[in-house]
Amino acid sequence: MNTIISSIFLECARAITAGELISRVSSTDKEFSFQNWFADRLQRLGLNFDEPSRNAYPDFRLVDHPVGFEIKGLGFPGREANYDCNSQVPSGKHNGRTIYYVFGRYPAQTKEKEYPVYDLVMCHGDFLNADHDYIHKNKNLKGFGSYGDIMIRDRKMYVAPTPYALTVGTDRQTTLIAPIEFTKSPALRESGVFDRVESPRLIRGYSFDMLNHTLKPTYVSNPNAGKKHSFKVFRAKDDLGPQVTLK
Repeated sequence: MNTIISSIFLECARAITAGELISRVSSTDKEFSFQNWFADRLQRLGLNFDEPSRNAYPDFRLVDHPVGFEIKGLGFPGREANYDCNSQVPSGKHNGRTIYYVFGRYPAQTKEKEYPVYDLVMCHGDFLNADHDYIHKNKNLKGFGSYGDIMIRDRKMYVAPTPYALTVGTDRQTTLIAPIEFTKSPALRESGVFDRVESPRLIRGYSFDMLNHTLKPTYVSNPNAGKKHSFKVFRAKDDLGPQVTLK
């Protein structure tokens, strides 16, 4: 699997260096345009994948390998410190697949039909969240309103930090962040090592007061408090970009 990840990352790095542009799908939806750019990378490598759709997770699921890719396009300048996870908590595992996230920044305000990828970070999902056990579910309750016949839907939306908010040295670069045990390709060079450390407590639930509009969390102790998750950073062998560190 590491060979596949390396090949896809190196193809992304090659395409950015070669100036292969994103082609605009529409004036209002640039994220799907960036997805198409990534799909071109998979097709160039001859990899089979399930077609992405709005309700599928991750966006790209390879047919012949147990790996998937969730694509996050970010207009720059603009919102880049965090992103909406659309009811799916980031994780490095999902339905037996290893999940990598691909963040790409591109010009936010351009009116051109084609535009460049400024930079790209491909990271293992565990870099964003190492919990593989949480299962997202939407729930509802009935009885709201003066007649007691209105239903309230609890549809959770998660907001996670991007690698650009978590690291130093990824700006205007093409970067791969993988678990410490990742076996690198000879075409890659190491460009940093760091740990993420689990927090002392976890949110177990929350309650919402509908009159005061206050949200109150409940916590439990994290049984893995202080556990380190180690990651290596890679770039293409000939890429002379800076070392990457954790903020």
